[in-house]
Amino acid sequence: MQALDQFEEDDAGTVFRDVITLALCGFVAVVILLLPHIRPEAKQADTAGVAAPGNVMVEARWPDELDADVDLWVEAPGDVPVGYSNKSGVIFNLLRDDLGRNADPTKLNYEASYSRGIPPGEYAVNLHLYRNKATVFPVPVTVVVSAKRPDGDNARQLLATTVQLDREGQELTVFRFKLTESGDLVGDSVHSLYKPLRSGRKS
Repeated sequence: MQALDQFEEDDAGTVFRDVITLALCGFVAVVILLLPHIRPEAKQADTAGVAAPGNVMVEARWPDELDADVDLWVEAPGDVPVGYSNKSGVIFNLLRDDLGRNADPTKLNYEASYSRGIPPGEYAVNLHLYRNKATVFPVPVTVVVSAKRPDGDNARQLLATTVQLDREGQELTVFRFKLTESGDLVGDSVHSLYKPLRSGRKS
């Protein structure tokens, strides 16, 4: 009788160990199967071959320490002027209206417009000193115009200059220039004239 009881106890222990082992194996299998889905490996971005957004890029940059609201205005051939009160046209889009320190989590003073396509003809780039809370004059603004050929080449700089804005409300034309369909600058087409592009008022 005692031998029979000992046999029954060993059998129960074996079954218990088998069930625990199977449960552990099942848990490990589930974890292995779910691991790639819980944290997929990050794909490394290859920035060397990344093309610049847009075909014509116009960028304006002024000193970060100045609490000044400088507005970039651009106009493509046959399109409307694009700036703070009209952030998009058929060709250009204003990336962001930088208000200086107002509603800006960074100290970066920067505005940029990008075009979709390169219609041939005359382009205009204006700056408007809307507000200067820093009351420091003049406000130096660097403007860079770059273009990327439609075939997907990297952007190349076409024009660059630094202008001085001397008073609030001042608007000046930084560049007037012509581009070909391939994004080449037409020789002797670069001019700097005063012609307001902006329309509307800031609130």
